[in-house]
Amino acid sequence: MLPEDDKLAQPDSPETDLSEIVKKVRAQTPARLLAGRSGAAYRTTTQLELREAHAAARDAVRAELNLLANFGQDFVRNWNVFEVSSQATSKDEYLLRPDLGRRLNEASRAELESRCTTGRDLQIVIGDGLSVTAVALQVPLLLPLLYEGAKMRAWSVGEIFVIRHCRVGILNEIGELLEPKVAVLLIGERPGLATAESLSAYMAYQPKSSDTDANRNLVSNIHARGVSAEQAAQRILNLAASMMKTQKSGCELREELPAVVRHEIV
Repeated sequence: MLPEDDKLAQPDSPETDLSEIVKKVRAQTPARLLAGRSGAAYRTTTQLELREAHAAARDAVRAELNLLANFGQDFVRNWNVFEVSSQATSKDEYLLRPDLGRRLNEASRAELESRCTTGRDLQIVIGDGLSVTAVALQVPLLLPLLYEGAKMRAWSVGEIFVIRHCRVGILNEIGELLEPKVAVLLIGERPGLATAESLSAYMAYQPKSSDTDANRNLVSNIHARGVSAEQAAQRILNLAASMMKTQKSGCELREELPAVVRHEIV
């Protein structure tokens, strides 16, 4: 018989045989730690879980945004959300030509010029990005928190709109077109095998055509098992306030995060 502690070294131990320490480690992360094996391969359950996660990631990337289907009629009506598009004309073109996702098409530029007010303190933009799933799940939770937080700070907020086939670099054109003090792009992250529901918030102070990633700040991993909508809203609003105060963003502006509470595994 092996000592009790040696069970950790047995990759073939079923879930019910895992020691409490292993269960607590695995509860801290969606990563597939100590998943076990059957011979040289994963167990059937692990293989099926991986295939399910891969299918969810593919679906999230390939899905097309639909305002009513993804957000619901009440959300669209209450926020007066409307849709514009990048220069990518299809999902395939969007995936093969990232450059086209960084620019608005002519019709969309004209629509924004006619419907949006320039010079706002905060301009919030929603982009489908590489996960429509993330946008559909996280934006309805995050957007109201951002809007209310901005109003509490007496900031003016621009009209809310969605960009289809959107890449992060489109922030530059939004900045030059609408001239906000701070622009925030809520966009679906590239899915992984841990989750396909993760949203990112890219931010910049007065973005312009010459900007790069070095001029932007990022709050990422916004989902149920990552950064909560409440935490993300607070971080985004705090960053926006710092940008307005310092007139800087990106590598010139360091985000002041709250102290991390560390939980020991006992």
